[in-house]
Amino acid sequence: MLGAPYEITSVDTPEDLDSPLKGVPPVLARSIAAEKALAARVEADENTTVLAFDTIVVADRRILGKPADLDDAFAMLRLLSGRTHDVITGVAFQLPGMLEPRTFAVTTPVLMRELSEDDMRAWADKGELLGCAGAYNIESHLASVEADQCFHNVTGMPLCHLYRALVRDGYSGLTSPVAACDAARCTTCELGPLVTRHAPAIPAPR
Repeated sequence: MLGAPYEITSVDTPEDLDSPLKGVPPVLARSIAAEKALAARVEADENTTVLAFDTIVVADRRILGKPADLDDAFAMLRLLSGRTHDVITGVAFQLPGMLEPRTFAVTTPVLMRELSEDDMRAWADKGELLGCAGAYNIESHLASVEADQCFHNVTGMPLCHLYRALVRDGYSGLTSPVAACDAARCTTCELGPLVTRHAPAIPAPR
């Protein structure tokens, strides 16, 4: 949706949710994303831009990462059921020549629908919940966001915010993701145009 070629990799970093930063969840998410970016940078070509992300869920001042097991997952879903919680995605990016990754975090309020025990078991049977912060993903229609909030932040990559940050730091040739996102979701996002219009003019491709 950004019009950029990419490769996906994974890195083995601690993702410590009990760090001293847990009192400020956006800072914690940014820190974990930065650790991932630095680990990926070691193995990447020096001319490659590295992007890394970390998503956490916050409910009742509790930070929820990926569940340890099914019992933990069901406990998370019961906590979130029928309520609004925050999803925070930390982003770290490192363009060629940057000594350290730059980071930011985006917070999105999300409303979880009321879940019955049967709903939770049906979701568990799909085999995806253990890999998701808060034991769910928004693509499964267990939860929703308002039109003035970032759907893709909840999926783990706030596209419009990422577009704005990369363009501001000189990454050229990107496409605004607003139209593609709207088309894919069959909706009209109110937030995307507000975020991307504050990006500078895109320089000529390098």
